[in-house]
Amino acid sequence: MPYKEKTIEKKYYSIGEVAKMFDVSASLIRFWEEEFDIICPKKSKKGHRMFSKDDIDSIRLVYHLVKEKGYTLNGARDAIQGNRKNIEKSMRAIEKLKEIRSFLSDLRDQL
Repeated sequence: MPYKEKTIEKKYYSIGEVAKMFDVSASLIRFWEEEFDIICPKKSKKGHRMFSKDDIDSIRLVYHLVKEKGYTLNGARDAIQGNRKNIEKSMRAIEKLKEIRSFLSDLRDQL
């Protein structure tokens, strides 16, 4: 997954920055915002979306379910409503395992 939590340093991010984090189009982020009520960025006086860390975490959850796990939009919506905490816990465990695998691969290559 292209998103790394450690990259979050600012308080708010533009839609372009968020789209780049996930390697998706800004229009997909706008579409997910309409489809999932857990994504609700603030808007500036000019109507520009301003995404917080919580918004980005919600997008990461949707990204994981739809792009990585292959859920339909309805399936992802139902999963989030029914079991968000367990899905987030599972997602963090998968990310940690990927990091460990990468570390071990790098270590093997150095031997």
